[in-house]
Amino acid sequence: MPTLRRIILITLSVLGLAITFSYYKFELDRIAQIRESIGKSEEVLRQKQESVRNYREKVAFYKTQEGVEHLAREQYNLVGKGERVILLRSPDVSEAEPELQSE
Repeated sequence: MPTLRRIILITLSVLGLAITFSYYKFELDRIAQIRESIGKSEEVLRQKQESVRNYREKVAFYKTQEGVEHLAREQYNLVGKGERVILLRSPDVSEAEPELQSE
């Protein structure tokens, strides 16, 4: 029959191994969560870098004369010097609608 001292020593050893294993498992799970978080953060960073690159390209374009003209045409419906505007009437527009007047 094993002595009481030996039973206590074996019990403490098994308990120590169980605690060590559970802590090790906990740390492995935590490392997996951190890696997943890093992966998501890297993806967000790539998206932000792409967005910054696109905005820099737009800023560079709108700093040029061509970019300013494009912006004026698109947003403000302006016409360049020497250009003509041609208005096309759709067949489904009634004749009762008022004509566009130049100011």
